[in-house]
This record gives sequence, C-alpha cells and structure tokens, in this order.
Amino acid sequence: MHEENDASKGLGLQIRIILNEPLYEGNIGSTARILKNFGYRDLVLVNPPHLGSEARMMAQHARDLLERASICNSLEEAVAGSDLIIGTTGTRGETAGRHIRVPAYSPKQLREKLNGRAGSVSIIFGREDSGLPNDEIATCDLLVSIPTSEEYPIMNLSHAVAVVAYELCDLAVGDLPFAGRRDLDLLYAHAEGLLHALDYPVHKRQKTALMLRRILGRAELTAREVYTLRGVLKLIGYRIQSQLQSQSEG
Repeated sequence: MHEENDASKGLGLQIRIILNEPLYEGNIGSTARILKNFGYRDLVLVNPPHLGSEARMMAQHARDLLERASICNSLEEAVAGSDLIIGTTGTRGETAGRHIRVPAYSPKQLREKLNGRAGSVSIIFGREDSGLPNDEIATCDLLVSIPTSEEYPIMNLSHAVAVVAYELCDLAVGDLPFAGRRDLDLLYAHAEGLLHALDYPVHKRQKTALMLRRILGRAELTAREVYTLRGVLKLIGYRIQSQLQSQSEG
C-alpha cells in the first residue's frame, strides 16, 4: 500500500518516489534520508538489492522510511494507481530516439506544471549505470531532466532525487485534479485504434502514438477533458466505419 507524503498532505497532491532497480543499497539509504529531509513518505523500490547495514547507515534517522518502503517486482506494479507518471532522464535535446526523449522539463518547470494540481504522481528514477531505457521511458506521461554541466552531466542517484524533491516539496494547495490513470490509458488506446482505422502507415504508428501520448501528457488533462476527447475520437471512428461500410456496399 502506497502512502501519502507529508510534503503534499492537504494539498491534494501525493508524490511517490520510485527507484527502478537501483544497484547500490547505499544510494537507497541516502535517498530515504533525503526524502525525510523534505517531508516525503512514499518510497517505492523495484527489484532492489539486499538492504543491509550500509543502507541503514546511510539512511541515518530515516531508517523508518527505509523500512516502510514498498518493494515491487515490476515498474508496472510500482506505478499502479498513478494519475501522472514522470520519468527522469539525463539525455536532453533533439537526439536519436527524439520521439521518446523530447521534451524533458527541468525540475523548476515541473514544479510550475504541478503547482495547484491534485492527484497521485509517480516520479521514476532509473538505474545508476543506465538510467531508464526507451521502453520504460515510453510508459511515462512526462519527462524531467536536471540541467547539469555538459562536461559531466550524470548525477549520483540520491543527489538527483534531492534536486527534484527539494523543488517539489512546498507546492501550492491544489484542487484541480488530473484525469485518472484508467481514463488516460483508454484515451491513449483510443488514439492508437484510430490510427489503425485510418490505415496510418504501419511503420509510423508506434512513434506517432508515442508522440500523441507526449502531447496529451503535457496537456495535464482533467477527467472532463479526457471524456470530451474520447467522445470526439469515438465520433471520428464511427464516421470512418460508416464510410467504409458504404463503400463496400456500393
């Protein structure tokens, strides 16, 4: 069971910090300490290493948070129930795989997007040696990247968590809810189905569907907006089917 974090209690926004397959128990302990520094309580670990004396030592007075951390076997399990899924990446700019990596917001820009909102938000931090691969990044609604020196852009895992946690620790009270995860996933699936109905080129469908997901993710849709968009897509799909049926009968 995931818990609310103190930093967002009463704000209508619950932030879940997920470490996806972290390699070193010391980084996990340090992350727990950092999260307690800024008032967070919801730490989720996906396939972590054994948490022994080093993790407890690095956690210091945050051992209680470390011991309460949820352990999951998959990233899908870790993000369950999240209205908004945010991935972290060290890669910025129009590079290879741009459909997947662009755009990435800075922590400050992410703060502006979350300020005044309500709902459950998961922020995923990848492995120390390789980060989040493209297939995992593709499941995220938004991406965040910490501006660093081009000479040495990769940060220590716990340090990256500290930057993001600090930026988001005192968000304004929010009463504008995000659309629910189930509704968003249905919208994404409906958009993909429409591409198929339009006979969109097969080799472009996956990238185009991902680009649409990025656009809709950045829009921070409410439930009402999602319902409206699904209604429009449903009508378009109905008209396409009617036209195809008329052509086949003619």
